[in-house]
Amino acid sequence: MHSVQRVALANAIWRRSARSTATGENCVEVSDLRRVVAVRDSKDAAGPKLLLDRAAFGALLGAIRSGAHDL
Repeated sequence: MHSVQRVALANAIWRRSARSTATGENCVEVSDLRRVVAVRDSKDAAGPKLLLDRAAFGALLGAIRSGAHDL
């Protein structure tokens, strides 16, 4: 069973990949929040955030690196 917890994002420190373009197009930003990793669209900082536990974030990164999500 999954539990829902409040996660404070007001003081989150967001970072973007060094491989991002200077204009920031098509980028996501991540923030390490101890128990979860938050992901957001860099063009919509006030928009929705995706919260993943560390295992799910690791699986997502692995899938991205393997090319599973290439467009």
